[in-house]
Amino acid sequence: MKKIVFSAVLVLILLLPNHAVNADRIKDIASIEGVRENQLVGYGLVVGLNGSGDKGRATMQSMANMLARMGLTVNPRDIKPKDTATVMVTATLPPFPRAGNRVDALVSAMADAKDIQGGTLIMTPLQGPDGKVYGIAQGPVSIGGFAAGTGGTNIQKNHPTVGRIPNGVIIEREIPMSLNSLTEVKIILHNPDFTVASNMMREINRALKSGYAAALDPSTIALKVPESYKGRIVELIRFVENINVAIDMPAKVIINERTGTVVIGENVRISPVAIAHGGLTVEITTEYQVSQPSPFSTGKTVVVPSRKVTAKEEKAHLIQVSGASLGEVVRALNAMGVTSRDLIAILQALKASGALRAELEII
Repeated sequence: MKKIVFSAVLVLILLLPNHAVNADRIKDIASIEGVRENQLVGYGLVVGLNGSGDKGRATMQSMANMLARMGLTVNPRDIKPKDTATVMVTATLPPFPRAGNRVDALVSAMADAKDIQGGTLIMTPLQGPDGKVYGIAQGPVSIGGFAAGTGGTNIQKNHPTVGRIPNGVIIEREIPMSLNSLTEVKIILHNPDFTVASNMMREINRALKSGYAAALDPSTIALKVPESYKGRIVELIRFVENINVAIDMPAKVIINERTGTVVIGENVRISPVAIAHGGLTVEITTEYQVSQPSPFSTGKTVVVPSRKVTAKEEKAHLIQVSGASLGEVVRALNAMGVTSRDLIAILQALKASGALRAELEII
């Protein structure tokens, strides 16, 4: 088959039409309710910078407050904060955290600091959405880049105002949750779908050989804990997560006009339709010519622009496009030799005509 090279990126997802083969594990398409990550945030100071810190009053006041907690009273106006930067510190608390565990911290400058390379984050409490402190962050900041130069001569690699502290957060508070005391486990689908929820319920009941699972809605499966798994919820979840469930994807076409990316789903169909796609190209060129005066004349040499306008319209041929499968649709569109930008326009026109039997989503 002749390959067509598009001028922009064109992504086509080709899936097998056999739905029995198109099956995924439950752990890949769903999660257990309550077993999730939590976000932490804090406000801190990065010290030890090489004159690339903040210059605002907020940094001066923050430094004065920090020194006051250490028993030193300083007037904020007497502080020179050029070696200090105010930062926001964020971290992700994993499921079932234990006190003493460590996670990474992300440090981001929030004022006018030019660079936080070589700085050290001072002990910063990290709070959850409930206002409680769940971790303490501290340590040297690694930015994986640099910035140097002054005036109009500068060089920069990566992003020098954002850095990471590997294992820089010590977890201080645990999130209480006892799995073994649960009498019911809820499974949440990542992408809600009635068919997938029904398939999941059926496969779980088939594996457990009883009707322990019930689909509450397109995104939630309620699983009652069997007597044989009382006090062994981890083993139950391990068993259920590895059950394969048939996936039924909706017919959808995703278009990203900024990058020219097109993703066509497996179930996309096109009704028989004829497409004519041509283009009109208008080209305007300007050539500058020099007009020389006659010898011994009083004229002056001048530059005269010469403009030329040409128009070219490509011939548009009617091509019949239809497809009962994604492969036929792709072959028909490739036969037209269109670019990805043209393909986007064609798909939008097909949707407007009603010939494209799929949801068209533009991102």
